[in-house]
Amino acid sequence: MKKCDHCTHNLCAKKVPIFAYLSENELIKIVNMTGNRKIHKGDVILREGETSSILYIINEGKIKLSKITKAGKEQIVHILSHGDFFGEMNLFIANSSNNYNAVAITDANLCTLSKIDLEKLLLEFPNISLKILQEISKRLQDTENLAQTLATNDVEIRIAYMIGEFMDKYGVNTKKGLKIECPLSREEMANYTGVSRETISRKLKKFENLGIIELIGNKIILIKDEEILRTYLT
Repeated sequence: MKKCDHCTHNLCAKKVPIFAYLSENELIKIVNMTGNRKIHKGDVILREGETSSILYIINEGKIKLSKITKAGKEQIVHILSHGDFFGEMNLFIANSSNNYNAVAITDANLCTLSKIDLEKLLLEFPNISLKILQEISKRLQDTENLAQTLATNDVEIRIAYMIGEFMDKYGVNTKKGLKIECPLSREEMANYTGVSRETISRKLKKFENLGIIELIGNKIILIKDEEILRTYLT
């Protein structure tokens, strides 16, 4: 797998939380171990049930982690962006297989670490293990929160939870309000919240009519009244 010249020159490892505390020389050592994969929107990187021996770190772009339900529908469980990683479970649990699909929802640039190189890093920099554990624990907490939200019959709460997550991860303050460039299509939003695409469109329009949000095309949500939106989450 080819090395990442972009990373070598710009030390993209700086923006990865599990490496953030390392010195520049230590970061260079990590970058020299990494490979690079350029991924196109829609590409499948990992398939549920298959095995892998690579840790993927997102340099640019967004990746969705999803499972297929017994009914054959996609259930999105995580949306990852720059600095996030995935594929870690196969590296730490012997004979483990992927418990989700990883699919690019935008073009992406991924840094890769083999199992052997990761083990070398963990022996040399044991604090990385703690950082990985913290990130995995946070992801588990997010999954539990999502499961709890999906268990409710109130569709508006589910959709408000999704918008709230987008606010926290992708919101940018503007003069008109908090602007979100949505990482998901309407169909993917439906797969994330466990409702139909038609319901997503109808409820988003209702939030807009209530003055909570403003929809700008299919990709931009402008938060007009964050306080009211948060009331759905309490």
